[in-house]
Amino acid sequence: MASGKHERIWLEWLVKVRIIIITILLAIELAVVTLTATNVNRGLFLTVILLWYAAAAAYLFQFTYGKGDWRFQSKVQLVLDLCFTTAVIYVAGGLDTLFVFLYPILIIVASTLLSEAWAYLTAALSFILLGGILELSYFGLIHSYSTSRPDLKSMQAVIFLYLFAFAAIAYLANKLASRLRQAEVELKDKSFELENLQVLHECIVQSTSSGLIITALDGVIKLVNPAAQLLLGRSEADFDSLNVQDLFFDALSVPNAPRNEVRAQTPSGARKMFGVGCSSLLGTGGTAVGYIYTFTDLTEIRRLERELRLRDRLAAVGRLASGIAHEIRNPLSSIAGSVKMLSGIAALTEDQRALLDIVTRESERLNAIISDFLTYSRDRKIELTRVNLCQLLADTLTLLENRDSNINIERACSDPTAMTEGDGDKLKQVFWNLSSNALRAMPNGGTLSVLLDSFEGNWRIRFRDSGEGIPPHLIEKIFEPFQSGFEGGTGLGLAIVYRIIQDHNASISVRSEPGQGTEFTLLFRQLAPEQLDPSIELNSQASKSKSLGHSAESR
Repeated sequence: MASGKHERIWLEWLVKVRIIIITILLAIELAVVTLTATNVNRGLFLTVILLWYAAAAAYLFQFTYGKGDWRFQSKVQLVLDLCFTTAVIYVAGGLDTLFVFLYPILIIVASTLLSEAWAYLTAALSFILLGGILELSYFGLIHSYSTSRPDLKSMQAVIFLYLFAFAAIAYLANKLASRLRQAEVELKDKSFELENLQVLHECIVQSTSSGLIITALDGVIKLVNPAAQLLLGRSEADFDSLNVQDLFFDALSVPNAPRNEVRAQTPSGARKMFGVGCSSLLGTGGTAVGYIYTFTDLTEIRRLERELRLRDRLAAVGRLASGIAHEIRNPLSSIAGSVKMLSGIAALTEDQRALLDIVTRESERLNAIISDFLTYSRDRKIELTRVNLCQLLADTLTLLENRDSNINIERACSDPTAMTEGDGDKLKQVFWNLSSNALRAMPNGGTLSVLLDSFEGNWRIRFRDSGEGIPPHLIEKIFEPFQSGFEGGTGLGLAIVYRIIQDHNASISVRSEPGQGTEFTLLFRQLAPEQLDPSIELNSQASKSKSLGHSAESR
């Protein structure tokens, strides 16, 4: 017995097929009546057919617009179809017509649409109705439209033959329907299991935190999970027809090889380092049909490792610088004092005084370098208070603007209440060093942009110049001591900046392209704003060219 949705589907099929069968019967019988000599009453046959058409139309209307018990409607339609089939067989000639094949069709429909009992009941009713019209016609109780006149035994033999045929059809139809229902149940169970497996697979792919890319054998991307889209900074549409190798700068590993590290760049320009592994995607035959790439973001881990190594080197250099500075400063003080006494002798010639001036200037320069050493190496003690980054930047840039120069300064602050926790004097030193380095990187003029905005829960400050940029081989070591990019620089300016930033639990990074300038980015933790003087706000418009002749710390 079909049930629920499948019962309705079978009933819909029966409604539509019924109309087709009636039309075929009409065409066949009209052809037979026209081409051969028969006793068929054409008018009566057409009346039966039209009544069957009307019943079929009513079924179709009820099925389309009505509601109710589909099983009850199936039974009603089956019984009425038995009646109409018997009427068609009767007016078409009884034993002379081939329309008896309609009974087996109804038996099969009963076994499929209803139950085994209804299949046997339909077979019994078919036998009774067919035998009834044949017997009644034979004995003259009703008008006979048959042209043949078999004897009683022959007719009874045909009737009983139909009995066994209908019974056999019912039995076979029930067996077939039973297997069909069993197969349907098994298919439903397998479909449910497959659906659950697909949902589980989809959940695993969508939920894993590692990037997952599935490609064809030629490397064309077929599937990308959300983690991969997030790590690579691309939307799902960006991967269409893209080769996986186009996403990375370095060659990817081959299947079953150790994971390797490759570099990549997101569409926004962020450079990242990924650990990528590859395995073969096997088909049902065990042959490779594609590749599976899994990867994780190692950018932050590698940055922390570099930072740890840098801190270790800076600590060692700091201890060495402290010892050297103290050892040099003592004799340097003696030299400076002796030179001062010699400069008071009146009998010195002009050349001798010139030499003494040179010694004095160089001693002062050397003393300044030693002071930088000591500043870098001594214990860092900072006083953390609530400070306004906009105000600190405004103070620093105002000093720079009050000098004559061909440098244009552009500054903007998205929030004048950019509060953080820090040491105001130390942060000013950081801003001054970064600004001064930017100016020295543009000896022929250019633009310095200083921008403050909110970024991922932090205050972000960017110092961007339009100078020549920093060579790639110096980027990795730029915050180490003695890595000056300027003539005459000590190479301690950015090392001191780095230490101050670390003491504030902030971060600093640099991006530079040769010939396209350099950008330093600082990130500070945000604090809730306080009531501030509106005059603190930075001017967001580009300031006019101001002179900058300050002697700055070098990179």
